[in-house]
Amino acid sequence: MPTVVLMDASLSMTRPVSQEQCTEELQRKHLAVAGLTMLFEHMANNYKLEFTSLVAFSSLWELLVPFTRDYSTLQEALSNLEDYDKTCLESALHGISNVVQQEWGHACPTQVVLVTDGSLGIGKGSLRHSLQTLKGRPEDKKFPLPFPFPAKLFIMCIANADELQMTDTMHNLEQLLQLNGGDGQIFTMEGQLCLKSVQSMFGRLIDAAYSPFPAVLRCGNLASDVQVFPRPEPVFLDEEIDPMPRHILTDLEIVGFIEIGDISSPPVMSRHLVLPIAVNKEVDDVGPGTTEEPEEETSANQQAGKVPNFCVLLHGSLKVEGMVALVQLGPEWYGMLYSQADSKKKSNLMMSLFEPGPEPLPWLGKVSQLGPISDAAENPYGEDDSKSPFPLQPKIKRSYAQNVTVWIKASGLQTDVQKILRNARKLPEKTQTFYKELNRLRKAALAFGFWELLKGVAELLERECTLLPDTAHPDAAFQLSHAAKQLKLASTGDSQYAAFDQNINPMHTDFSGGGAGM
Repeated sequence: MPTVVLMDASLSMTRPVSQEQCTEELQRKHLAVAGLTMLFEHMANNYKLEFTSLVAFSSLWELLVPFTRDYSTLQEALSNLEDYDKTCLESALHGISNVVQQEWGHACPTQVVLVTDGSLGIGKGSLRHSLQTLKGRPEDKKFPLPFPFPAKLFIMCIANADELQMTDTMHNLEQLLQLNGGDGQIFTMEGQLCLKSVQSMFGRLIDAAYSPFPAVLRCGNLASDVQVFPRPEPVFLDEEIDPMPRHILTDLEIVGFIEIGDISSPPVMSRHLVLPIAVNKEVDDVGPGTTEEPEEETSANQQAGKVPNFCVLLHGSLKVEGMVALVQLGPEWYGMLYSQADSKKKSNLMMSLFEPGPEPLPWLGKVSQLGPISDAAENPYGEDDSKSPFPLQPKIKRSYAQNVTVWIKASGLQTDVQKILRNARKLPEKTQTFYKELNRLRKAALAFGFWELLKGVAELLERECTLLPDTAHPDAAFQLSHAAKQLKLASTGDSQYAAFDQNINPMHTDFSGGGAGM
């Protein structure tokens, strides 16, 4: 999950912290830099594979560092940050929206960390003015929130709550959060404005958004301590009357392996990086990781690289064999582990979470009913892997795979009725086509409970019978009368005549050979 840091570089950030609150000569900008330095150091140690970008803004915005994993570059740009003019947050939000979409598109979840002193700006372009003019804007000047991609917005205020409550700043920031769907949080400093309080505030951000998820990955008698990044979010099921949050277990049990071709590209809820704990350069070369370690390694790291690690073994095996591992996340909740190439030389062990349920991928059937190939009477893949048991064929033919009559507009119904009448005027040559179209309309009317339609078409057929010319074949009158009678009987709803699977068959006459019948 990439992160965009939006740093306020307006003049208000250069306001000094009063001597009563801090023993050092500090500006609010210095406190913000100290807090972000703490965040970058944490991410460098724990989120090595995540991408982070740095954007500065005042009346204009500037992309200081595009998405990178090099946190020394981010730190250097932060240290060289210049001071600019007034605050204009709306243009900056437009800017990061463009930056994220150009790099990641519309589907990648992103975390936006806004660092500001709480000054909203003055006049046109201020946050206060932007929120007051939300309504009535033309399409090309709409407010940038909500973002066109999934995003969490974290607002880091270099001010305490009492200072923000003196004006309408807190109310406006809360409104900003609500415009983004309420997904995020506002953090304020507690007590005095000093390095200790800003570190405490960014520590709360790290706990909320950047803390790893420790787990144990198991497969039979093998196990490995791992960390999952980012931390999986609780899931709420819409179909539940009183939905409760569902969390993944800290014990992740691999229940089986399957070919990549069989699982294809399944729909997933989220994707996460899985790293073995205490990996070093030797481990990274084999499996997860893209950040190079320093050339000088401690003896502890050298020793750790020689310890066998199941997570590294699993990653290498999945990569070589072209398979994925099905992992159980909780009761009737599954996901998959797979190798994903990060570059030409590096790849990562990833985990994707499926929708909770016993059958998250319909073409595989119920996960609990999958078993090893050795249990099958014969190899389902064939002796030469020339076939596959997937996708499973549904026991019931789906309605969308059948020729179903649907009338969305009146013109569609009119067309079907006219088709019947055209064939009626060409009887007996079009007898088979006439009854085919008649039965198609009859089934649709019965399915919709459209009894009036059956009665109306019956009356039309009776009228056609009276309008037959003297030169018409005698069989035409018999067939029209017979069809009209059967439609009228079906329009009563009587189960004897209105059975859905029953068809109206042509009437056998002396002209066609045989007696009358259904």
